[in-house]
Amino acid sequence: MNAVDHAWMSRALQLARKGLYSTHPNPRVGCVIVADGALIGEGWHVRAGEPHAEVHALREAGERARGATAYVTLEPCSHHGRTPPCAEALVNAGVGRVVAAMQDPNPQVAGRGLARLRSAGIEVASGVLEAEARELNRGFIKRMESGLPLLRAKLAMSLDGRTAMASGESQWITGPAARADVQRLRAQSSVVLTGADTVLMDNARLTVRAGELGLDEQLTALALQRPPLRVLVDGQRRVPLDAPFFMAGGALVATAIPGDGEAYRAAGHEVLERASAEGRVDLHGLLLELGSRGANEVLLEAGPRLVGAFAALGLIDEYQLYVAAKFLGSSARPLLELPLARMSEARELRIIDIRALGDDWRIVARPAN
Repeated sequence: MNAVDHAWMSRALQLARKGLYSTHPNPRVGCVIVADGALIGEGWHVRAGEPHAEVHALREAGERARGATAYVTLEPCSHHGRTPPCAEALVNAGVGRVVAAMQDPNPQVAGRGLARLRSAGIEVASGVLEAEARELNRGFIKRMESGLPLLRAKLAMSLDGRTAMASGESQWITGPAARADVQRLRAQSSVVLTGADTVLMDNARLTVRAGELGLDEQLTALALQRPPLRVLVDGQRRVPLDAPFFMAGGALVATAIPGDGEAYRAAGHEVLERASAEGRVDLHGLLLELGSRGANEVLLEAGPRLVGAFAALGLIDEYQLYVAAKFLGSSARPLLELPLARMSEARELRIIDIRALGDDWRIVARPAN
């Protein structure tokens, strides 16, 4: 493995990122095929049920693939799912070498794809730009390894750490560039998760708005074809069915109260009863349920109580903090409800990225542990 391998794998990762908004529940994968130092075929996985990245690249390369090197951002699959195994396609095409960024965490693959290639006499290498490949598919990897999706909490706040006025008024703390970034976060998520307080106070719909995505025509179309599932945590069933959230399309309602959900179903919604011992919605159980349904990434857009509840349970993997250059004052609402009494109890975060978005700032931070 050398600088040339790194360069071609970088191209494969660039292709894989095109699937950011459309591959759910599959991982985002890119592939390039190279012969005599020249690119002869490339492709990326677009949607579940459609050809994988390797197939697109092999079709473009044709007979020139024989003896060539294939660079793929994830180990080629070895099992029959909705599409045939890519490892067999590479073998049949007669490629001479396969370079994978990482092994597939899916138990149905987990090294078998690379083993199949080796058994066919193909030279195999793995681990090229692995960190970048893992970052692209953090949600898929977590779901494969733990059954839980990746949970991101999106929070918009003032410089003094406030998210809304005491009255609940919160629109808009940040500007258009930050709001467009949030739209892209929604579009790449399998699920957008919110709480009753947010829906009632903000008349929130939590939909993806095409006009604010700022993507090219192809990616916008793909994002709109696979909108995220909208999930409402409404433990006491406080949100009426004529609320804008429900009028915006089908949703999943997680509640702690048993009872007939026929009215929800008649309106095109699903009810999921998940009660904890304390009589609230079992948040960990809810995430496991979403993971079992193929959710890789969940975006939490909620008020301080619900975000605080997820944080207290240690369920948040990443915080996307949008900071506006303004003060909302000491009577405004806090970022999250997380009562801590001692400095030793403080939750430490590791800042991954800070960048300007128009007049605002976005901070990406993850739990230090």
